[in-house]
Amino acid sequence: MIVPIVLAGGSGTRLWPLSRSLYPKQFLNLVNETTLFQDTILRLPKALEKPLVICNEEQRFLAAEQLRQIQINPNSIILEPEGKNTAPAIALAALKLIESGDDPLILILPADHIIQDIAAFHKSIKIAELLAMNDKLVTFGIVPNKPETGYGYIEINQNESKDYFNIKSFKEKPNKEEAKKFIDSGDYLWNSGMFIFKSSIYLNELKKFEPDIFNACKKALQTEYKDLDFIRLNKKEFFKCPNKSIDYAVMEKTGNSVVVPLEANWSDIGSWEALFNFREKDIDGNVSEGDVILDNVKNTYAYSSHRLVTITGVSDLVVVDTQDALLVSNSNNAQNIKNIISILKKNNRLEIENHRKVFRPWGYYDCIDSGYGFQVKRILVNPGSKLSLQKHKYRAEHWIVVKGVATITFKDKVFTLNANQSTYIPKEEIHRLQNKEKIPLEIIEIQTGSYLGEDDIIRLEDDYQRN
Repeated sequence: MIVPIVLAGGSGTRLWPLSRSLYPKQFLNLVNETTLFQDTILRLPKALEKPLVICNEEQRFLAAEQLRQIQINPNSIILEPEGKNTAPAIALAALKLIESGDDPLILILPADHIIQDIAAFHKSIKIAELLAMNDKLVTFGIVPNKPETGYGYIEINQNESKDYFNIKSFKEKPNKEEAKKFIDSGDYLWNSGMFIFKSSIYLNELKKFEPDIFNACKKALQTEYKDLDFIRLNKKEFFKCPNKSIDYAVMEKTGNSVVVPLEANWSDIGSWEALFNFREKDIDGNVSEGDVILDNVKNTYAYSSHRLVTITGVSDLVVVDTQDALLVSNSNNAQNIKNIISILKKNNRLEIENHRKVFRPWGYYDCIDSGYGFQVKRILVNPGSKLSLQKHKYRAEHWIVVKGVATITFKDKVFTLNANQSTYIPKEEIHRLQNKEKIPLEIIEIQTGSYLGEDDIIRLEDDYQRN
């Protein structure tokens, strides 16, 4: 029995401004109609068990909705109150599965990879499965096709078998000169971050080398509780857990690890350069998406989410235009997006967290205008959904129904509004917006007040267990 463990908690900051911390790259459809997260599950062999998903609390409804879209009922969705890297995440999954009395093989898969040769991927899983059944800790190493500074490397001990190799060492992301030496030697594979092993074998090694991680995860699960489709941890105990990758915590220390080489047209789409290299290009070497016009442009990635973007007389650029942020970078410098992210964090810019359109479990809102003392939002509420029963300390709200029928709770009254009708909610008054109909409800919300931040919401009742 193999249980896929999908690690879906990353932030994907190197693909900013498309990828944001609350809507990261794994939940975006970057290469086709489905998202990277959905593709990770859809390419699994049919014989495998239901996937177990691990993600951040803030991304739980994204994960659940995208699973629903592809008609996948997961084993469970474990919510991390704080990202602690891969070693604790995998420990949580292994401990949870062993609770049921089984000791399955677990196939660890990051949710943001692209694998085009599915048959080769399945073949490598079969090889790795046999090794894992014999108590090996197996990782998958990508056969490199060029010197790459964006990946870690695995140094191998060559042997007669080409199906797998013993691991000599793990190497951090190298500079260009080191990467070229690695490739020329023929003794290195790219570190994919994918693994397969028995749950018990991993936990035994973790307990040996990193007992603090093992104990913190075990205690965090002992007082878990179910919230809808989610498993919530004991936050106090999980916050004590060290932040370490599986490579540092186990794989570099164990004497029981092997690597299976994988040639499957793989990419982790970890940068704009990687996405550009993966996409099909026009005759001038360009990739363009959205309403884009190029004139005398070469080797450029151009993306527009919502308006006309025109580019003329340049080469080797990355141009990404979203509704609230524009990125222009030399394509050779796109890896240094981390510098922009650092500046955004330092200045507490909201653009690092979310897009202008923010998805919620009940639908979404789109901030279409704002200024001193006011903010205008377009709100869509899904059929059968409702917002929390709430009030605001600093702001009042005007609601105008554009489409559908709104059921309004205001103080101790409940009434309905149709299209072109409106109401006013003063600050400090209890209220709720609900859509009882079978079509989406759309309203325009005009907020006025001294403070309009999203944290000015005092929830009294909530179907989604938010604070």
